[in-house]
Amino acid sequence: VQLVESGGGLVQPGGSLRLSCKASRLRSTFSRYNMGWARQVPGKDLEWVSTITNEGQIGYIDSVKGRFTISRDNAKNTMYLQMDNLKPEDTAVYFCTMGAVKGKGTLVTVSS
Repeated sequence: VQLVESGGGLVQPGGSLRLSCKASRLRSTFSRYNMGWARQVPGKDLEWVSTITNEGQIGYIDSVKGRFTISRDNAKNTMYLQMDNLKPEDTAVYFCTMGAVKGKGTLVTVSS
């Protein structure tokens, strides 16, 4: 399994970014997998951010509820994270997850 994140960058507080995660080398169809996003600040533990199951059930950590939206396009083997009203505390490396598998991450920096 290979997960490749993209879409990170530098954004001002209150701004938006859309992260993408493209999955490949799958042993089954993408639609069967539960997917998620996690983030990590250097020196701190990995933090779960959001999950979307194979049945479309969705969950978010409290700190991003109302600001982040997770979605998936099974036809494209791709998952997304729309991040709005970004805050400096959202600064982290964001990882796409599929069970125990994790991508290499994409850096999101929220700063003025």
